Amino acid sequence: MCMDAIKAFYRDQAQHLHKDVWEIARQIGEHPELGYKEYFASEVLSNFLKKHKFEVKRGVAGVETAFLACFKSNIPGPKIAFLAEYDALPGVGHGCGHNLIGAASAGAAVILSKSLEVPGEIIVVGSPAEETSGAKVTLVEEGIFNGVDAAIMFHPGSQNVPVIFSLALDALEFTFHGRAAHAVAASNFGINALDAVINFFVGINSLKKQISQDMKINGVITEGGTVPNIIPDRAVARFYLRARKRKELDELREQVIRCAEGAAAMVSAKMTWQKFEFSYDEMLTNLTLADCFTKNLRELGIRHIASPQTAMGSVDMGNVSRAVPAIHPYLALGSGTEIPHTKEFAKAALSSEGEKLVMLAMQILAFTGSDVLRDKKLLQQIKKEFRAKT
Repeated sequence: MCMDAIKAFYRDQAQHLHKDVWEIARQIGEHPELGYKEYFASEVLSNFLKKHKFEVKRGVAGVETAFLACFKSNIPGPKIAFLAEYDALPGVGHGCGHNLIGAASAGAAVILSKSLEVPGEIIVVGSPAEETSGAKVTLVEEGIFNGVDAAIMFHPGSQNVPVIFSLALDALEFTFHGRAAHAVAASNFGINALDAVINFFVGINSLKKQISQDMKINGVITEGGTVPNIIPDRAVARFYLRARKRKELDELREQVIRCAEGAAAMVSAKMTWQKFEFSYDEMLTNLTLADCFTKNLRELGIRHIASPQTAMGSVDMGNVSRAVPAIHPYLALGSGTEIPHTKEFAKAALSSEGEKLVMLAMQILAFTGSDVLRDKKLLQQIKKEFRAKT
């Protein structure tokens, strides 16, 4: 059986599964759940995979709504992972199209499992909370990707972009500790923690003028006192720091911490800091694997393919890409005019355009997975590139 015939078989399987996979995407889209609370989505995806003879473990890596679904062929071969996301945004719903991601990854895995000639092992990794404190960080640290040869997923977007790079991210919380006092009668006894935070923001604004344009510092004050006639003894600020490379971000983090220390010293306050969310590494797209994905896009008739892009956001898939060869391509949802993280995008993800995208995505994911499982030379090139980058 030649590759063309195999992929024709997978196309037929995609048509056969079309209604079921779209129903999963629709149900998850109509029942949006926030990160680590995706009980409905996790169950729907798990039940679908169980139905198709995948062995499913729920609550893996100590994450209640994470799951691992495995299908092992009788023929020895590589191990590939499809990443399923399914958390929603507060007040928006599936404004990032994660309902489509989870359904397409599960669909692609099932499509591949239907071939009697498929070698190796196919797994689906249910990874919650991408929008907040991404569970992929925990899944990587707990060894879920040990032995995986390639990790594949797609994301809805405005264009077809096989190669993306993202920014590394640190989420830092700074707490300034002062001394409370009456703001008028005993102001000289107080140490104003809010003044320290204000000094900190002034210092950050100066720092922003000295760093490169691709570094980002964004912060808010989350605590700053309660009433005007009491000098605040506690003030808190949260910041997202981003840079193209982890090394650059580590250096930026030290600059910001020194800035906070100086701001506290100016008013004789003390400062402590901690990470309030997981840190994300930059996305290391495996170009060999992305090229394979691109060829399959063209094989399915997609001609409008954008050049590599750097997303101005951060993704927990970046941490996966440090552990195994990985891709995180974008595929256009409809006309590509809807803006992600909006109710309009969530509506589009539940429209006929969302249905078309799920159908396309699960076929391309299946085709790419098939190439990795069957083409030993391709896998060698993927691994060689990965070793060189990491």
